[in-house]
Amino acid sequence: MSFVTLTFDVTDRVATIRVNRPEKLNALNDETIAELGDAIELVLRREDVAGAQHPGTGTTAFVAGADIAELSRQGALDGRARALRGQRVFSMVERSTKPVIAAVNGFALGGGCELAMACHLRIAAERAKFGQPEVKLGITPGYGGTQRLARLVGTGRALQLLLTGEMIDAAEAYRIGLVNAVVPDAEVLPTAERMMRQIIAQGPLAVALCIEAVHRGADLPLDEGLELEAAYFGLLSATQDMHEGMSAFVEKRDARFTGR
Repeated sequence: MSFVTLTFDVTDRVATIRVNRPEKLNALNDETIAELGDAIELVLRREDVAGAQHPGTGTTAFVAGADIAELSRQGALDGRARALRGQRVFSMVERSTKPVIAAVNGFALGGGCELAMACHLRIAAERAKFGQPEVKLGITPGYGGTQRLARLVGTGRALQLLLTGEMIDAAEAYRIGLVNAVVPDAEVLPTAERMMRQIIAQGPLAVALCIEAVHRGADLPLDEGLELEAAYFGLLSATQDMHEGMSAFVEKRDARFTGR
């Protein structure tokens, strides 16, 4: 599959997906959103891919937001349709049973912050900046920002960022729980890669069901979430991977998981 606004490369079971519109600071237009959906479908479909990472292109921006030229022409109906398309794609990222890590190297604003939040983990360069500045344009976030931000950092802090449109640096993003780690600029992608390789060395069925349990359980009462966890625990207990993992632990060797 070929892409116009993205690059898609696979090395040693890890797909690297980059928005590649440096002249627009990697802003998301309709074509880019559609291609992001195609890319995550490709990750899920390919047996030689165990996980994906989203770094920025260049040194300035991860994704600086949505393409204002497109947004400025929208009316109520096409604005709603555009938001639903973006939400569908970002939900695909979030619900991917293969891990997805954002390696944020610069501006992650608007749609860029929303894309990062849809990823399972976020590694930020020291120079990275985050924000949801949509109110400055007279609109709300449309790709999940009002929902995921509150779930990650709490209602009060989310409303502060959403209502003021302020931009925060990586250190503040880490302090409030928006990102998992802050590293020197040159280390953001190597750090994401090391973390990804640590994850994909684990049992793939266990990784997939951990992701699913967290996201499905977030919308359930605690008792139902615990029942879901118990069901997955039991399901995994019948797999070859569990027996391999247990044997490897006892024999003091690395496990050789097969996803069965």
